[in-house]
This record gives sequence, structure tokens and C-alpha cells, in this order.
Amino acid sequence: MNRLPPLAEHEWDEQQRPLAEEIINGPRGALLPPFEPLLRSPELMAHAQRMGEYLRYRSALGQRLSELAILMTARHWSQPVEWAIHAPIAREKGISAAAVQAINEKRLPEDLQPDEWVIYHFCQQLHQQQKVSDTTWQQAIALWGEKGVVDLIGINGYYSFLSMVMNGAQTPVPDTRDNIIPA
Repeated sequence: MNRLPPLAEHEWDEQQRPLAEEIINGPRGALLPPFEPLLRSPELMAHAQRMGEYLRYRSALGQRLSELAILMTARHWSQPVEWAIHAPIAREKGISAAAVQAINEKRLPEDLQPDEWVIYHFCQQLHQQQKVSDTTWQQAIALWGEKGVVDLIGINGYYSFLSMVMNGAQTPVPDTRDNIIPA
């Protein structure tokens, strides 16, 4: 049961309308599921979407690695909407289909590229141990510098936030072939 279903356009108030239109007219091109429940708090949604636009499209990591971090976070939270949206994008940006499937199945991928392994370990450690080892931290700093590492932490935090919003609101999963395996 969708606890916070999409609001019809005629239901948008004077705060919601310009913010919803900003998302629709931006790179996303639509008011996607994470923003449907967030529309109830327009100012929060505005800040969240601007952060997300940066992290998804312009982070220091580039889209391929950002999408891998998004998948790691969606899998950690067993968030089916984020998984359905981002699994095909991750494959399109160059993450192997086998790696995407392994992450979905909570198995260790076998074919990640060296920079992808750093993302994988960083995200795993951050989500599961709530910290990052010195070795993984130094590998990430060597690859992306402090800006990139802060962006990577930001991706994990932002998509955790969206996962909590949609898990709490019970946002339904779009029709897709990319279904998350239940936890």
C-alpha cells in the first residue's frame, strides 16, 4: 500500500508547483518516485533534489562509479525502487551485468574493475561497519582525492535517505525486469 501516493498536478499548492516543475524540467525529466512522497515537504524536497542532481550527474566520481555506489546503497537498504531505476543505468554506464546481479544476490562480484572494487569495499564498509578502513580510505583518496571521497560518502548518505523515505512510504516499484531480491 503506497502510503504517500503521487499527488495529481491540480493538487499541488503554490510551494509544491514550482519545485515539482523544477524537477520535471531538469535532467530527470519527470517527478520520479523518490520525489512523489517528498513533495509533501516542499522545502526538504527542493534541497534533496538539488543534492541528488549533483551527486547523480556531476559528482567527482563520474556516473559509472556513482551508479555503482547507488546500487550498493539500494541493496543495503533492500530498496526496490532505487534498484529498479539504477540497475539498468549502472549497466549502461559500464558496470557489468554479472556484477549487478551479484550485488543484488549479496554475493561478491567477480569482475569489477580496480576502481570499482574500491567503491564496492568503501560502500560495504561504510554501510556495514559504519566506518571505512584506513587501507580503503587511502585507496579512495589516491583515486579521487578528498573531494571525490566526500562525494562518495554523500552518495551513500543521500541514497540512504531516499531509501528510508521510500521504504517508510512503501513506494511501489515500477514495472521492470530489475527487481531486487528480498532481504
